[in-house]
Amino acid sequence: MNILVVDDERDVKALFEQRFRKEIRSGEHNFVFAFSGKEALEILSEMDQKAVLILSDINMPGMSGLELLATIKKSYRKPPPVVMMITAYGDEENYNTATRLGADDFLTKPLDFKLLKSKLATIS
Repeated sequence: MNILVVDDERDVKALFEQRFRKEIRSGEHNFVFAFSGKEALEILSEMDQKAVLILSDINMPGMSGLELLATIKKSYRKPPPVVMMITAYGDEENYNTATRLGADDFLTKPLDFKLLKSKLATIS
C-alpha cells in the first residue's frame, strides 16, 4: 500500500520507518513523506494519485492539514485516497471540521502504532 505521511515535524519520517520496518522490507507498505501541505500536493501530482492512504497532521504552518484535506477530497475523485487526520489536539472542533471535510478517520498524537497498523489492515 502506498502511504503519504504529511507532517511538518521531520523526525516523523524516522519514527514511521522504525515502527513499520518489517512492513517496508516486505513491500507491504511504501511510505512517502511530505513536510508541508504544498509539498504533499506536489507529491500527489507526481504520484498520479497512486497514494492509497494519506496520514496528515492537522496543525502545520502554511497550508493546514484541514485545508489539504479539503483540496484532496475536492480534486481527487476517482476514487479519492483514504485520508486519516492526525493531531496533538484531539478537540471536538478539529474532529467535527475534519469529518465535515471528508476525513476517513481521526487519530491523536502520540500515535498508537498498534492501533494504526490494525486500521491499515482493514484498508489493504
